[in-house]
Order: sequence, then structure tokens, then C-alpha cells
Amino acid sequence: KIKGRNTLQLCFECCIVYPGWTSINRGVLICDECCSVHRSLGRHISIVKHLRHSGWPPSLLQMVQTLASNGANSIWEHSLLDPAQVQSGRRKPNPQDKVHPTKSEFIRAKYQMLAFVHKLPCRDDDGVTTKDLSKQLHSSVRTGSLETCLRLLSLGAQANFFHPEKGTTPLHVAAKAGQILQAELLVVYGADPGSPDINGRTPMDYARQAGHIELAERLVECQYELTDRLAFYLCGRRPDHKNGHYIIPQMADSLDLSELAKAAKKKLQALNNRLFEELAMDVYDEVDRRENDAVWLTTQNHSTLVTERSAVPFLPVNPEYSATRNQGRQKLARFNAREFATLIIDILSDAKRRQQGKGLSPTGETGREGVQSQPLPKSFDPFDLLPYMFLSIQSMDSSDLSDGPITLQEYLEVKKALASSEAKVQQLMKVNNNLSEELRRLQKEITRMQTENSALRRGQQAGGAAGHGVGGPGGGGGTGGHWAVGGMRGGVGGFGPGGDPPVLSVPSSATPHSHPHRRERQAFSMYEPGAAPGPTAHGPPVLDSLVPRLQPLNTASVKEGRGEPEEGGEGGEPDPTLPCTEDVILKTEQVTKNIQELLRAAQEFKHDSFVPCSEKIHSAVTEMASLFPKRPALDAVHCSLRLLASSASRLQVECRKAAPSEPGAPAVDYQLLTQQVIQCAYDIAKAAKQLVTITTREKKQ
Repeated sequence: KIKGRNTLQLCFECCIVYPGWTSINRGVLICDECCSVHRSLGRHISIVKHLRHSGWPPSLLQMVQTLASNGANSIWEHSLLDPAQVQSGRRKPNPQDKVHPTKSEFIRAKYQMLAFVHKLPCRDDDGVTTKDLSKQLHSSVRTGSLETCLRLLSLGAQANFFHPEKGTTPLHVAAKAGQILQAELLVVYGADPGSPDINGRTPMDYARQAGHIELAERLVECQYELTDRLAFYLCGRRPDHKNGHYIIPQMADSLDLSELAKAAKKKLQALNNRLFEELAMDVYDEVDRRENDAVWLTTQNHSTLVTERSAVPFLPVNPEYSATRNQGRQKLARFNAREFATLIIDILSDAKRRQQGKGLSPTGETGREGVQSQPLPKSFDPFDLLPYMFLSIQSMDSSDLSDGPITLQEYLEVKKALASSEAKVQQLMKVNNNLSEELRRLQKEITRMQTENSALRRGQQAGGAAGHGVGGPGGGGGTGGHWAVGGMRGGVGGFGPGGDPPVLSVPSSATPHSHPHRRERQAFSMYEPGAAPGPTAHGPPVLDSLVPRLQPLNTASVKEGRGEPEEGGEGGEPDPTLPCTEDVILKTEQVTKNIQELLRAAQEFKHDSFVPCSEKIHSAVTEMASLFPKRPALDAVHCSLRLLASSASRLQVECRKAAPSEPGAPAVDYQLLTQQVIQCAYDIAKAAKQLVTITTREKKQ
């Protein structure tokens, strides 16, 4: 007990009162804040479920409660119980500690790095150690000591270990002994309920022969857990497994019946057993993510919801999977309800078809639930593992040109960065209410500045630019408590009558150096796609005087969008030439490589690496943009170049905020800063992908 409370009433990570979640495979109870960290680790590290709002098989809930009551947490915090660790300064987080980085770093060390687990003595052959542990597990599961088996599993014992002398697995032993909680623990750690012993008998057969009917029925449910949960997600029903193992929901009115969806279904049916199983498991994980998100949103106080207590926007990376599979798993989050339901029903239908062997030439290959399928086509592309991805592409905005004739392999690296950032950006737009409030305030400030600028412009026209002494070409003189900005490249003031440069009026209490980040963010927001329209959208280019010297490409792109002639080339014709596709792809790969380096730095909280990474990205973007003509004939090219340049420059501005601040300066909100950096990286990747697509399409034509 801690301060008069039972430990089961406290979060096992930070001791917050009344935890509402649990990690099934770790046997611990956790609070909302620690749950968000557990979920971000991925289901291969921690399988999270809500104690009250999620559906629970009774025996599984009893297994978790038994582990939590019998000291499962001491397995994961073994070394922290040593008094020497307290003297060294290593401790558990307190309820008052911040989620990031204090609680998150502790939880990652505890479960991902297994930093506090008891270490076995080193041996020359690690395989012998694993085999010994697995044999101990094989013997222990006949008893009721769950914590002993969990300790063995934490040290590396294999749940599917096949005992060479006895010809059985641990699950066979637990089933024969009637240990239903041990069976639940083994299944959670990957034990196969359908695995045969040396004589071909399954754990279900052992349970029935020993008279443990309830355990036998539960093992059947575990064997069909994947398809059962997919069906329950759509229609809220599970099969009873006495009259059949599959429920195929009838939802034809809400499904996608287009030709594209039918083609995707054919690709799914062509997958061999292994790939079909991988796809089904990935969809299962996505169902788990969506269900936990729904529970999360219903149990949170939305008035206090902040960015560090957000839902998990996509499936975390599993290092045991390939990069292609991880990317496909993350793209599942982009599916809307209609697309996702279509995919689930096709998987359920095909699982049933494969088990029955209808319309197939069995190869003898078997997988989960006895499924059989035809061999993998020779022309199969790894990206076809998720053919339904193309359904969600149809719903993207018109600026995404991914439906052209370009193959996915040509910009595979760009899409890796895009996949890891797009869902995070969507989550940012949902929960970052305070940023939206700031943007609205800045929009009002721009409107006020625009009004003052127009008044000064009218005065300048009446009295002459020289008489007012402001805004001369290349000058910066100011009078009357105002700051005049002039001398922009290409004569930005050419939009005013007589070619006078625009004047940005700032109250005398503000200086050119006051709130630089706020002003830059305000200016850049007007160049972002989907920015709210304001008075400046069709007026004089006041924003150009707010933007720092980005690079010649950005200025040229802005001027092209408004019909302004280039320097030294007034009235020049657009240049229809496009660079070589290979050159564009080569530069795109360099941009993507630098973006990946930046995203790794963000994931590892290496904020001091932001500035050098942004410089590399800006340099690579400049080199890529230099391949294209200054006045491209295609509007799509000019828009993509404009987004590429402005995003790269904005990335530099945001990354500079991560530099060490002076003593006494306000602390940097690294959570918000990282999200802003990801937004910029997403825009750069998207623009680069568009340029590759356009160039390839035009060259093929």
C-alpha cells in the first residue's frame, strides 16, 4: 500500500490514483497519460485495453487482475527495487511529472529497452539459455503461478516452444491441467491454439479429453480471435463457433463497389497465405487502434485535452517488420469508414473462401486458421499488399497528383517520409486549438496592418514618395513612429500605382525585431494550402514584405502567381522545358534522405539536430528547384515549386526555435515545435512528389 491506498488503485508507472487502462501482456494498470505512451510504443511492446469501456473475455480480465495483484510490476522494475538505484538517482516518475519527456522516457526504458528486468548470467550460446527457459515454462504452466511464467517469458522463453522429448507445447500442458489463466497468458505471448503435438492433437483436444470444456471453448475463440474481432468491429456480433466460424456482415449499401475496389479485391485474393495473413493481422491492429481511440475520446475531458495527451494517429513502427509493411500499416489510418469496411469484409470473405478451398488450386501451404491460397503472382509489387490504399487517394485534394502514370517505386522514399508525417499533421489539426486561436488573432493583426498600409499608400500617392521619405527602393527610412519596409526583390511595390513599393506600418511600440517568430509564422500561414481567406488574399502584397529573404525561387513563384514580370524579363514567355526525370528523382532522393534524418532526430528528441538538418534540406531543395525553369509553363509545376520553397524556408525558421535560448527566455514547447517541423517536412515531401509525378508524366507524353 502507498499512502493508505491499495497499489491496484494506483498507476503502476507514475502512481496517479485510479488507473483506467491496463497493459495485457505486461500485467500492469496504467493511467490515461501513461496509456498514451504505451500505445505509442505499438502492440508488439504493449497491448492496451480499457478496464471498463472495452469488451473483455472474463478469463482474460481475470488473468490481468491476477498478474497485477501478484507483483507482475516487480518483474519489469526488478533493478529499481535495489536501494543502490535510489542512491544513484534512478526513480519512478511522480504524478506531477510531465508526460514528455519524464514519463515517456521511463516507460520506454522499462518495456522497450527492458532496462530494469533481471538479467541472466551471460553464456557463450544464447540459444541454450532460451531453450532452458522454454523448458522451465513448459513445466511451470501446469501450476497456477502466473507471475513465474511471466518472468520466464520476459527473459526470453518461447510460448510456442515444442518440447523435443515430450512432443508438446506449453499450451498443451496448460490445457491438460485446466489452467485457463496460463492458457490466456500463453496466447497473449503468441502461442498457437491450433498447434499439433507429436500425434497431431491440438490443445483443444487435450482440454476436451481432460473434461475442461470451458477451456476448450475458450481456446477455439482464441484460434479465431482475428476474424471474430473484425466481424464484431463491423456488426457487433461474434460467431458461436458451434454452427460456423465466420460472420460476413451484410453492408452492401455502405461499401465501395467501384471498379477500383473490385480490382483491389482481386489483388487481395491473389495473395499467398503468408501475405494474406500479414495483411489480416495489420488490419486487426488497425481495428484495435480505432477502437481504443473511440474509448479514449469518450473518456477524456475535452476542455483540458492537450497535445501531450492525444490519441495515437496511426500504427507505430514495428522494427521486426519491413519498411514497406510498416508504411502500409500506417496508411490504414487514412481509410475512411467506407473504405475500411470494404477491406474488412473482403478479408473475412476471403478467409472463409480459403479455408473451404473454393476456386483455388491448393499448394499445400497452410497458415493461420488453416487458410490455403494460390501462389504469389510473379508481377506482384510489395505496395500491392495494401491495394485499398488507392481508394483513399481518390478522396485527397486535387493538388495531389498521385493518380498519374508514375509508378510508386519511383518515389518510394518520398512516400516513406509522407506516410510518417501525414497522420501526425491530421492529429495536430484536431487537438491544437490553441494554435488555431493564435492564427485567428494574427489574421486580425494582418487585417489591421493592411488597413494602415492602404492609408499610407494613399498618402504616398498624394504627396509623393520623396515627400514622405519612406519606402524608397532599397531604403528603410521611417517617420511618424512607423517602420517602412522597402527594397524587396523584383520591386514588390510594383503592385501599387506608379510602381511605389508597399509600406508595412507597425505601431511605434513594435520594432522590426519584436516577436520575429510570430511575424514569420503569420506570414507563412498565408502561403499554406487551405489557409483561411482574408483581406490580403487579393490586395497588395503586404505579406511579401513580411517574408524573410527565402530564396529567388520563392519570390519568383509568388510574383508569377500574381502576374508580375520577372527581373530583366518583362513580358517574357513561360519556359515549357522540364528537367530530365532521372535528375529530378535523384534530387528528390536527396531531399527525402535529409527529411528522414530530421524525422529520426524528432523521434529521438534530438532537438539540437533540427537546425543542421533543416539547412541540409534547404540546400537540397534549392538544388532541386534549380533544375526547373524560372517561369515554368505548367501551373502545376509553378505551384509545386512555390510550396517546395516556402516550406523549406519555413522549416528553417521553425527549426531555429530549437536552438538553446538565453537565460530567462520562455521555455520552448518542443511538443508543438516538433509538430510544426513535421508539418513543414510533409509539405516538402508532398511538393517533391508532385514534381516527380509531373515530370515523369510529361516526359512519357
